[in-house]
Amino acid sequence: MSTQAMTANLLVELFVEELPPKALKKLGEAFAAALAESLVAQGLAEASATVSNFASPRRLGVHLENVLACAAEKSVSAKLMPVAVGLDAAGNATPALLKRLAALGADVSAVSQLRRAVDGKNEALFYDSVAAGVPLAEGLQRALEHAMAKLPIPKVMTYPLADGWTTVNFVRPVHGLIALHGADIVPVSVLGLTAGRDTQGHRFEARVSPVVLTSADSYAAQLKDEGAVIASFAERRADIARQLQAAAAPLGFKPVEDDALLDEVTALVERPNVLLGTFETVYLDVPQECLILTMKANQKYFPLLDAAGKLTNQFLIVSNISPADASAVIQGNERVVRPRLADAKFFFDQDRKKALDSRVLGLAKVVYHNKLGTQGERVTRVQAIARAIGQQIGGEALALQADQAALLAKADLLTDMVGEFPELQGIMGRYYAQHDGLADDIAFAIEDHYKPRFAGDELPRNDVGVCVALADKLETLVGMFGIGQIPTGDKDPFALRRHALGVLRILIGKSLPLSLFDLVNISFSAFPSGLLGDAHTTVETFAFERLDGLMREQGYSANEVEAVLCMRPVRIDLVPLQLLAVRAFAALPEAPALAAANKRVGNILKKSEGEVGGVVDQGRLVEAAETALFAALGEIVPRADAAFAAGDYTASLQALAALKTPVDAFFDSVMVNADDPALKANRLALLNQLHQTMNRVADISRLAA
Repeated sequence: MSTQAMTANLLVELFVEELPPKALKKLGEAFAAALAESLVAQGLAEASATVSNFASPRRLGVHLENVLACAAEKSVSAKLMPVAVGLDAAGNATPALLKRLAALGADVSAVSQLRRAVDGKNEALFYDSVAAGVPLAEGLQRALEHAMAKLPIPKVMTYPLADGWTTVNFVRPVHGLIALHGADIVPVSVLGLTAGRDTQGHRFEARVSPVVLTSADSYAAQLKDEGAVIASFAERRADIARQLQAAAAPLGFKPVEDDALLDEVTALVERPNVLLGTFETVYLDVPQECLILTMKANQKYFPLLDAAGKLTNQFLIVSNISPADASAVIQGNERVVRPRLADAKFFFDQDRKKALDSRVLGLAKVVYHNKLGTQGERVTRVQAIARAIGQQIGGEALALQADQAALLAKADLLTDMVGEFPELQGIMGRYYAQHDGLADDIAFAIEDHYKPRFAGDELPRNDVGVCVALADKLETLVGMFGIGQIPTGDKDPFALRRHALGVLRILIGKSLPLSLFDLVNISFSAFPSGLLGDAHTTVETFAFERLDGLMREQGYSANEVEAVLCMRPVRIDLVPLQLLAVRAFAALPEAPALAAANKRVGNILKKSEGEVGGVVDQGRLVEAAETALFAALGEIVPRADAAFAAGDYTASLQALAALKTPVDAFFDSVMVNADDPALKANRLALLNQLHQTMNRVADISRLAA
């Protein structure tokens, strides 16, 4: 390797058989990050160096700027042993010291150079030396092995090397390795391959084979020009997105937006070419969700929607080849998609021959969970919970509708369409309910009872859907917690965190005046006696932990959230209003002093022995400061209570600002723990009244520094 340039840009590429498309983006990012991390740790690159990652179906590459040919020397200090152990009474080296020095590559001549320094209670001997910097070949070898070991490989393959005997493990067989420092090859090797400067371009459209790289910096340009490959994942993805829009715009259409599909298609092609396909309009009679799903999931096509968001009979294909005449490619794709659409039409037509309610009995034969019974038994429980919620928020009429929607909500699990496409559960139930002539309230509730399915998903669109969605999620939470299936770490096989967040988002988003504690009790009572353990408190705590995270995501501080949630509010829908009030209160100039005083009051009440009374005897108020505080409470409590009752939590908390002066005066001049027991009890009762007044909306002591 040339030693003229001490720093140059580095390029590493693994040329591999087709990589798993759903994992490619993550593999490319992880390979680049781990390789750079190791080179930085070895002093061969700066932490601020620009790292570019390349990932195509057949390659993982990294370009790293300003990499050293050899890392700089560095001073090393090794602690040897206590002076008393290393040197004898005459100051000569003991055998133990000589042995330790030999292990470090030094001999007896180094004894006079040893440094003495206090280490803890004893004086110790230290050996200072200068370590040579690691050469790039050695450092890159280590970095490559480190990066390959750290790759998040979904499933490892074992394959034989060229000798036909040795086997190695990697995500896919590797057929080439490039390592270039500037224009020079770095002599490293992995998986039986030695680094060179040759790679392969596009399987069918490369201009030359192999592509011989002139330098690390020419990699992307040479691959594009000679190899017909866009090596950068991000660049290829942006090119596909641009081509999709360009193909759709002249038609007045827009492609379905799906980031995961765009990532997957980017991982399937090396040089994208977007083409337009068409299918027969007869298939548009099938619900568009079915057609869109089959085109995306099975064929990796981008369906086209018109301006109203309605599916058209045209779709976009992302091809890996660019022939002069693309008609054969287009016809081939159209021929392949037709049977898929025909299957969807067949399932839809067959399913509609049976009414949705006729399928309900079949749920009794479908096992839901070996400890919790069948889907049929589950439906009965969801019905009971949905009825109770409906009764609370809309009376008997809503309770009856919620009962009917809950009965039918899982019936589409037994249809052919949902059997083929489980992602359509709920959606197909809605279509089949409408086909059976059921009211939209019921039909939409069947679809919406799974909502919200993910962060940012919409909530159920009507009250019937709200009842069934809450019931479905609560039944799952209570059932799983009741049999001990509690999420641990990142393991949550029954998506209980998502269910809890769904309940909270519905309660808040729909401003429902329901008690979380009542909902949990109703849900437990829907299960047969003795089936579940007592997990009421565990479920409630789990819900409040999710609520804590949800509110922090919305920008509230840990202290603000804790001040409200430590009160275990009954009405979840009011929590955002309470948080706004806490934030407004915290901005008042009096807030820090009142929060500190509240904390002090709480501590005094906690330490007091016996029960603290709630009624103050005005006749026992002897100090001017306690009389003033009692008078201030008499004036402020009605104002704060009226605002609280009207739901104006901000005004309720802000009314407390007037208490700062009398509270400060009270603590300056009144001894709470008076010798006279009656006087002490009366002062504790006064503080208790103050504490209750201050903590109606939130525990403001949590705001104290």
